[in-house]
Amino acid sequence: MKSITVTELKAKIDHAEDFQLIDVREPYEHEEFNISGQLIPLNEIAHHINEIATNKPVIIYCRKGIRSQIAIQRLQDKFPFTNLINLIGGTEAWKKEFEDF
Repeated sequence: MKSITVTELKAKIDHAEDFQLIDVREPYEHEEFNISGQLIPLNEIAHHINEIATNKPVIIYCRKGIRSQIAIQRLQDKFPFTNLINLIGGTEAWKKEFEDF
């Protein structure tokens, strides 16, 4: 499984690189704190397959990186995605690294 660190993600954001960012947490978690990702909760991810890009990197995140790994596994098992990337440590790692962001 491909993965990316929060530092690498921040660099992509800062350089305005073209990628899709998806948050697979629950709506209340997304409202409390997010890093601008599109909210598609884990239990709904397969129903939103048409919203997931196939022509650019798709970085998926959650709170600690576990649910995002599950989401990627489920998507790759059922669909021919090769562009999915897990954010290591999720929002917890982001907060720890960039508290003032």
